Amino acid sequence: MITPASNPTPGDQRLTLIERARHAVLEAGETAPTPWLAPAIERSWRRCLAMGQRPQQRVEFEPVSPGDIRIAQDASRPLLQAASPVIRTLSRAMVHSRYFAILTDARGTVIEVDGPVDRSNPKAAAIARVGVDLSEAAVGTTAIGTTLTDLEPVWLHRGEHFFRDTGMFSCAGAPIWGPDGHCVGMLDLTGIDVTEQPALKHLVTQSARSIENALTTSRPHRLLLRLNWPGRVLGDDNDGLVCVDGDGGITGANRAAADMLGLVPRQGTMHCADLFAIPTDSLFDAARQHRPAFEVPLWSGLRLQLLAQGPGRVCGAARPSSHSMPLKDVEAALIRRAVEDARGNVMEAARALGISRATVYRKLTRKKA
Repeated sequence: MITPASNPTPGDQRLTLIERARHAVLEAGETAPTPWLAPAIERSWRRCLAMGQRPQQRVEFEPVSPGDIRIAQDASRPLLQAASPVIRTLSRAMVHSRYFAILTDARGTVIEVDGPVDRSNPKAAAIARVGVDLSEAAVGTTAIGTTLTDLEPVWLHRGEHFFRDTGMFSCAGAPIWGPDGHCVGMLDLTGIDVTEQPALKHLVTQSARSIENALTTSRPHRLLLRLNWPGRVLGDDNDGLVCVDGDGGITGANRAAADMLGLVPRQGTMHCADLFAIPTDSLFDAARQHRPAFEVPLWSGLRLQLLAQGPGRVCGAARPSSHSMPLKDVEAALIRRAVEDARGNVMEAARALGISRATVYRKLTRKKA
């Protein structure tokens, strides 16, 4: 029987293990990794110690002038525009959790705050301000500083923050990658004296991915290539996105596409012909003809599923557009995914889809025929 993993260790025991880790690393000065602490958090603690910080120091959140606010927001205007609709939808998932969202730039400066911030709480009022510096150098170990240093999603609970002054926070963070392959900021979900919610690490990671996709599709382009591995359903935030100009040059790509294609940040423009082992003109032809998704070979020897779309014909994140593939193919692909998620248990997949087991077999058999 599977049990919920949101809080595998009872609350009091979890806090006891955190205190044991604090004693080992921050007081006893032990050098070996502690088994009670995530490696990313331990690395952050040791960086804070190397900077001369001490856990008992008071944390002073710097004042922010109107000029600082304006500078911070103006420098991150594309990120703010891409993130705004995503952050607003977070409230639906966190409505009763007392967590709120913080968006920062790549330096850890707050550029947006959204959600139920208790302004009567001095700790909340101190961090939930546009323009305030929440980097690791300024406030020690937090989801913000750890994420921006390691460039990986992270979850921190109470005493896992370096300073005692910040030990009432619980937070999840994920980096946000720009279309040029560089980190442009991070998204943070924070609560004060709240129940631990490690599942927020997944939520913040998914939300950061949505922001990355919005940043990518905002790049000027004549062609949008939507990519995924063969057998996957195209049309959601897991797709790779590549923006292409009229000459076939790549103007931007999201993180998923960079991983699929082996892209790294580089000087100069990369061309579609450098990646896809088919004529670039055929990609433009596929978009003009509204061709369904098809498999393309890469020069690496791998193959990807690709949907080529012109400007203004981008699939929604929730489902493929009518031009991505025939409805029966979308239906069969969704059923296959449900069966895969159920590890081959057709009955479980049918129950999740709200259809009969016989219908699952019939739809899959029809697809193979």
